[in-house]
Order: sequence, then C-alpha cells, then structure tokens
Amino acid sequence: MRTENHTPGQATSPTSPTSPSRKPLDAAGLARALLRPGGLWQAVEVVDRTGSTNADLLARALGGAPEGVLLAAEEQSAGRGRMGRAWVSPPRAALTFSVLVRPAAVPPARRGWLPLLAGVAVATAVTAVTGVQTRLKWPNDVLTGPAKLAGILAEAAGDAVVVGVGLNVSTGPGELPPAGPGALAATSLRIAASAAPDREPLLIAILAGFERWYQTWCRAGGDPERSGLRAGYTELSGTIGRRVRAELPGGQVLSGPAVGVDPDGRLLVRVSSGTVVPVAAGDVVHLR
Repeated sequence: MRTENHTPGQATSPTSPTSPSRKPLDAAGLARALLRPGGLWQAVEVVDRTGSTNADLLARALGGAPEGVLLAAEEQSAGRGRMGRAWVSPPRAALTFSVLVRPAAVPPARRGWLPLLAGVAVATAVTAVTGVQTRLKWPNDVLTGPAKLAGILAEAAGDAVVVGVGLNVSTGPGELPPAGPGALAATSLRIAASAAPDREPLLIAILAGFERWYQTWCRAGGDPERSGLRAGYTELSGTIGRRVRAELPGGQVLSGPAVGVDPDGRLLVRVSSGTVVPVAAGDVVHLR
C-alpha cells in the first residue's frame, strides 16, 4: 500500500489559497481513511496537475498496475468526457480522480455496470455529505435539478477498467464552461448548496461507497440483481420512466420511454412499434 503527494511536470499556482473549499487534498489523510487490509484501495496518489487521470491510469493498467489505485489531480489540462467532449475546471475547484479496477470475477459484458455503479456511489455520497438531492442520467451523469454536477467515464485496458469522475465542488457561475452542443448545463455544489463542502470528506465518502458496491457486485459475479445494484441504480435514476431520445453512434435515433436497464447495464427504450431496444452507447436526451 502506498500514498503520494507529488507534482509531475510544471507546478500550478494556487487558486484562492485562503479559501477552505480550495485547500489541497492530503494524500496521507486520504490513505489513513481508505487503506486497510482486505480493502479495495491499495495506493492513493494526488498530483497538482496532469493531462488526464484516466489516460495516466490506462497506461499504468497496460503496464500491469494492480487493482485499487486511486489517482486524483488538483487540475487536469486534458480531461475527457464521453463522446470526445472536454472536461475543464479551475485548480482545486473540483474532484477529478480516476480508479483502476480489475473485475476478474465479472463477465466482460457485465462490466457496462461500472459507470452506473460509480454514479450510485457519487450521487449517494453527495446527498449524504451535503444534503444536495441528486439523480442519475444514464449512463454517466450526476444531476441536481436539470443541471450536471458530475460526469463519469469508464475505459477498458485489457482486463482492467479505469473509472474517472469529475465533480464540480467550489466552481463559481463564472467559472463553469458553456454547455456545448447536446450537452447539459453545468452546476456545482457551491451553486446548488450555497456553500462548497470540504473536498476531502466528500472524496472519502465517494470512495467508501464505490468500494462497498464494487466488492458486493464482484462477489455476485457482476449480477445486478443479486448484488442489489440494479435496485440501487433504479432508485436514483432520473432517466428510467422518462421519455428519451437516444442518438446512437452511426446516426440512428430512437425515442420513447426508458423502461429500465438490462443485465449488461444497457438502457431499455420502448420505441413506437412497442419493441424494447437496448442502448449500449450514445447520447441520451431527456424529453418533456
């Protein structure tokens, strides 16, 4: 087990150093809270700045890095979202981190549940720590009201999966990027709760929740029913039960009510013919 605070490349200047909401993360404190025998987390690293925590851990995964590595960055210069979108935030204003897992006991088809599992952990922790009510938009957005609070990106490297999270914490209205084409308007906990929480307890709560769900899901062989994950996700879903438009890769568009999530984590959409179509990837828009 290890813990590290270090700065790769060029250091960044501090932002709002007197603001408690933008104090740096403490890798040693995170390690004391997270690392334990028999637990998921094996290494905690915090860097001042990197291009993308997901890209960094994907490279390490291909090099044989073990399960249970957490990499958090105070700032990302090339953060990524789904569909090739960029993810940007001022230094220390967000939680931007990635985790590396190797779910060997889970069939590859069931690993589509990992971004949903991460969403449950993030949404539950945010509400528990801050009181802000959250909902999940399939497959990777955490919402409060109609706006996006956090995004999740899961990427595979061989038998490993890297799950990245970007959660706006103390970002002010003037610091949020404009919504791009097809993207939701962004918000932050500072805006939603009228105050920004300390990032460290929030990150610990997210990772503790992720660990509980992940270990339960792995013990169940990735079965969303036996692990309780489907029920946990459905309870928090803001997509299931709504009319949606799914814009699929290749240009196909489906619309109709979202009626559930299948055993592989795919969104089920009932189209006008009455057929239920599973959606594995694409942009999903909530319709009124």
